[in-house]
Amino acid sequence: MATERLIKKYPNRRLYDTTESRYITLDEVRQMVLKEVPFKVVDRQSNDDITRNILLQIIMEQESGGEALFSADILSRFIRNYGEAAQSGFSEYLDTSLRFFNEQQQTIQEQMGKALSGTPVDYWVKLGEQNMKIWQDMFKPASPPKKEE
Repeated sequence: MATERLIKKYPNRRLYDTTESRYITLDEVRQMVLKEVPFKVVDRQSNDDITRNILLQIIMEQESGGEALFSADILSRFIRNYGEAAQSGFSEYLDTSLRFFNEQQQTIQEQMGKALSGTPVDYWVKLGEQNMKIWQDMFKPASPPKKEE
């Protein structure tokens, strides 16, 4: 398992990846999430864990960017569940639902891969891969002749 990367947020709102020793953007943090890279974001001055705040900021940018995932009605329901006695149950329900959704997506992708196996589409994909390898081999520099000693 990969070690958790530490990201520090400075007062100027810049994020510093201590593993790579460089400043990173919020989109790069988003890419880490997509690649399932474990990380933790801390406030540089207080050393408080602000990972959730950064993840919420990424969601806000995603929501304001293209087509929104959450409607106003869904967001209202979220707000109504805060502070309720059922808040932990609601959180567990969301977590379980998202895990189930991801598992189903993986299963569908695997089944589609199996369904295409042996079909004309699969044949053309494999043929294209073989042709690409032949082209790559053709353009590899020839090794220099060995000198006789």
